Amino acid sequence: MSLKRLSYFPGCSLKTKAQNFEISAIEVSRALGVELVEPEKWNCCGTVFSLTDDDLLHHLAPVRDLIRFEEMQSKGLVDDNRVLALCSMCYNTLKRSNLRVKENDDDLKNINDLMYLEEDYKRSIDVIHFFQLIEELGFDAIKEKAVKPFDNLNVAPYYGCMLLRPKEVAIDDPEEPAVQEHLIESLGANSIDFPYKKLCCGSYQTVNNKEAVARLAHDILGNAQKRGADLVVTSCPLCAFNLDSRQKVVKELYPDFREIPVLYITQLMAIAFGLDKKTWGFEYNYIDPEPVLKNKNII
Repeated sequence: MSLKRLSYFPGCSLKTKAQNFEISAIEVSRALGVELVEPEKWNCCGTVFSLTDDDLLHHLAPVRDLIRFEEMQSKGLVDDNRVLALCSMCYNTLKRSNLRVKENDDDLKNINDLMYLEEDYKRSIDVIHFFQLIEELGFDAIKEKAVKPFDNLNVAPYYGCMLLRPKEVAIDDPEEPAVQEHLIESLGANSIDFPYKKLCCGSYQTVNNKEAVARLAHDILGNAQKRGADLVVTSCPLCAFNLDSRQKVVKELYPDFREIPVLYITQLMAIAFGLDKKTWGFEYNYIDPEPVLKNKNII
């Protein structure tokens, strides 16, 4: 099978704490006929930037990455002008910076002038998220690849903030998103609707106020459990850390709290597709998903 080559921006977390996300996503994409091609060099997207009109410096890092993808395109290393981001925060940052320089000639000129040692950014790149690729490939293609019996598995999809806000970069309806639900159902599992799926996880408050983050995690995960979820899935490394690893602090604050696995959606897809266990990356999960999956006779 000839693979479609698509530019891929990994971001920092997927090379460190979120390797389970990258490993599973690359193999799942390959199973679906897409090769994710990483540039030879890239820099941190900056993660967040100022929203003020006169602050361009915080857009420099993502635009430099966009130049890397234009270079890949010009060299024929990929098959179209899009770059795929897995991390929700990287997607949001790259997308918003790209929109800004596409819509403002002066901003683009100033950034290109500042980076005079780089090739000018020509605004030819479009930024997409992994979920948008899945929608393009079609949920029927997911169903065809799913070989594991997931019908007894209840999965709560967690979106967080960065995929749905602001509206101009949202990958789905900001108020009623459904792409993860459709994906979960195409894997054969039961999608659990819960009202906290769009609630912020606390983001970087986890650095200096982990108790506040733990309280949010308690509310989000507890609500999913009340709705019958066996596990929670996400596509944001920071959300995954706050909801997964911070369960240790949740237990300290709420002794009656019952732990629940938090996986990247691509890990669930890798299992459903029957891919090798090494692509699951469970060694990077704080709460081991294996007991739940064994109890459901999935693995």
